Amino acid sequence: MPHITLVPTPIGNLEDITMRALRILKEADLIAAEDTRTSGKLLQHYQIETPKISLHQHNEHSKVPALLEKLIEEDLHLAVITDAGTPGISDPGFLLVREAIQHQIPIETLPGATAFVPALVNSGLPSDRFVFEGFLPVKKGRQSRLDQLAEETRTMVFYESPYRLVKTLQNFITKFGPERPACVCRELTKIHEETVRGSLEEVVDYFKDKNIKGEIVVIVSGQK
Repeated sequence: MPHITLVPTPIGNLEDITMRALRILKEADLIAAEDTRTSGKLLQHYQIETPKISLHQHNEHSKVPALLEKLIEEDLHLAVITDAGTPGISDPGFLLVREAIQHQIPIETLPGATAFVPALVNSGLPSDRFVFEGFLPVKKGRQSRLDQLAEETRTMVFYESPYRLVKTLQNFITKFGPERPACVCRELTKIHEETVRGSLEEVVDYFKDKNIKGEIVVIVSGQK
C-alpha cells in the first residue's frame, strides 16, 4: 500500500537524527527533498542511497498531483525531508499532506528536530503556553499582524532572516515596548551557536552593529 513518512532532519549537527529516521530513509522507495544538494550531504554522511526528487515551495503545487499518482500506481513508500527540521513547519510539506489525505494515502510523521522547541526552552521565558508565528509577512499584512500580537499574553515564537533581524526587533520595540523580555537564538546546534537574552532594547543594541549570519529564532515574552 502506498504511504508517506515525514522525516525530521538535523537543524545543524548531523548527530541530531534518530535511528528510526535513518532506517526509514534507507527503506523508502523514494525521498522527496526540499533541496537534493543540501540533503545529499546528510544522506551521503549516513550512506543512504535511496533515489531523490526535489519538492520545494516553488514546484510543490505543480509536482504534488503527479507524485501522488506515481505513489498510487507503483505502490511506493515516500519519505519527505526538508533542508533542516520537520517538514511542514515553515517548510514545504503541508500541501503534500493535505492532498495525500484527500487521496486516502496513509501518512506518518516522525518526531525529531525543529528549531523553535530548543530555542523556546533555552530562552528562559514561559513555555507552558506559547504561540508559534514562524516568519512574519515581509510587507503586506505585517503591521496589522504586529498590532494583533501587541495584546498577546502567551510567549511568542518567530523565525527571522539575519538580514531582517534588527529591523524586526525594532518593529517589536515599537509595538511591544523596549523593556519587553526577549531572546534570540542563532545557529542552534552548530559551531557558532549563540543565545542572547535581555530586553528588546538590549537585544537590538547587541545585534545592530554586527554582521549577522545563520538561522534565527526570536522568542518574545507575552504582554503581562
